[in-house]
Amino acid sequence: MPSDTRQSDPAGDDEAPGLTRLPGGRHGLPREFVIHNQRERLIAGLAEAVSRRGFADATIADITTNAGVSRRTFYEHFASKEECFLAAYDLVLDHLRARISEAAGERASWGERVVAAVNAALRLLADEPEFARLVTLEAAVAGKAGAERYRQSLDQLVPFLKQGRDEAPDAYPLPPSTEEALIGGVASLVAREINAGRARELPGLVPEVVNLLLLPYLGAAEAERLAQSAD
Repeated sequence: MPSDTRQSDPAGDDEAPGLTRLPGGRHGLPREFVIHNQRERLIAGLAEAVSRRGFADATIADITTNAGVSRRTFYEHFASKEECFLAAYDLVLDHLRARISEAAGERASWGERVVAAVNAALRLLADEPEFARLVTLEAAVAGKAGAERYRQSLDQLVPFLKQGRDEAPDAYPLPPSTEEALIGGVASLVAREINAGRARELPGLVPEVVNLLLLPYLGAAEAERLAQSAD
């Protein structure tokens, strides 16, 4: 995920806020590095533009200005604003999956893995408010492809949550749509906080989200115990 490193431009151009710009002239860097750096800057530039103006109103000029590259450079990497958005979305999701996998992988029980996954996901989103907005609120309005990408990312969480059915008492069979309803509810809760400008405060939701997700499977007492352990 693009860092918040700031670097002055030896060529004298204005600095792109929050982004590292390559030195002007013959910098001697391999072409592969230049391409990769420009692509990441464009993705970060899109996230900044979308955070400020929303996907619908953000322009390619906004993106290239934020990234400190030309319009021609944009089209060398992306065919459209929508394609750039999807690249940004996929990048954030890759980071989320890696962070969740690392945090939850070695936990002994399914309930503990849920706690670790929620904690890791909300803390990462809190650290990157612009990207948090991009993968929640803006995905739904980024055309059919963006909305479909968002739906798919939520659907991918269903198998992980379904593992809790092995923990649920047989006397309380759960409806088939339990996992979809729980994930949708949590996604709505997180989006509400981001929309209210409280992305940085998302870690404070960890106990509530953990309790919500675990309650149908583990019961009130165990869900509450694990929720409190997340503090």
